[in-house]
Amino acid sequence: MASPALPGLFFCFAACVLLVFACVSAPTWEKISFMNVDTGGSTLHFGVFGYTGSGTHVGYRFPPSLLGFEDTRLNSGVIHNLTFVLILHPIAAGLAGLAVIFGLCGAAYSRIGTIFMSISAALATLVTLVVWVIDMVLWGLARNRINGHTGAHATYGNANWLVLGALVSLFIGFCAGTVGICGRYRNRRTAANTY
Repeated sequence: MASPALPGLFFCFAACVLLVFACVSAPTWEKISFMNVDTGGSTLHFGVFGYTGSGTHVGYRFPPSLLGFEDTRLNSGVIHNLTFVLILHPIAAGLAGLAVIFGLCGAAYSRIGTIFMSISAALATLVTLVVWVIDMVLWGLARNRINGHTGAHATYGNANWLVLGALVSLFIGFCAGTVGICGRYRNRRTAANTY
C-alpha cells in the first residue's frame, strides 16, 4: 500500500529541483538566466547572484559599460534593492527541500511528517509566489528599459518559467499533502501484531 504522502512528496521534490536550478543561474550556470541581453557583439545573462562576467554576490547594478548605455532609472535604488530580494530564490528552495524531508517522513507512514510537509510546502509556495512576482516586475522593467534603447535587445530567460513551474508544483504538492493528511496510515503496533 502506497503512502498518502507520496503525491505531495513528488511535487515538492520537483519544485525543489526547479528552484535549485533557478538559484544556480548566471553567472554560475550561463544556460539558465532570468534575462538575456543581446548587445550586438555579445550576450549577457542575468541571474540571482549576478550576470555574465560579474562575481557571485547578492544584489547588483546593471552594468552600463557592458550594456552600452547609462540609464539612471535602471540603476535606481528601487531596482537595485530588488536585486537583493532575489535571495528569496534559495530561501524558497530551502523551504521546498524541507518539505521534501518531511515528506520522506510522511512516506514512512507518519502522519506528522505529512502535516509538516504540508506546512513547509505552504510556506514555500508563499515565498515562491512573492519571488515570482518580484521576478516579473524586476525583469519586466529591465527588459522594457533595455529594449527602449537602440542597439540592445533583452528577452526573458528560462529561469522565470522554472520559478513559475516550481510555484505550480508547490501548490499542487501542498494540496496533495493536505489531502494526504486524511489518508490511511497503519498503526505500527497493529502492523507488528499482524506478522
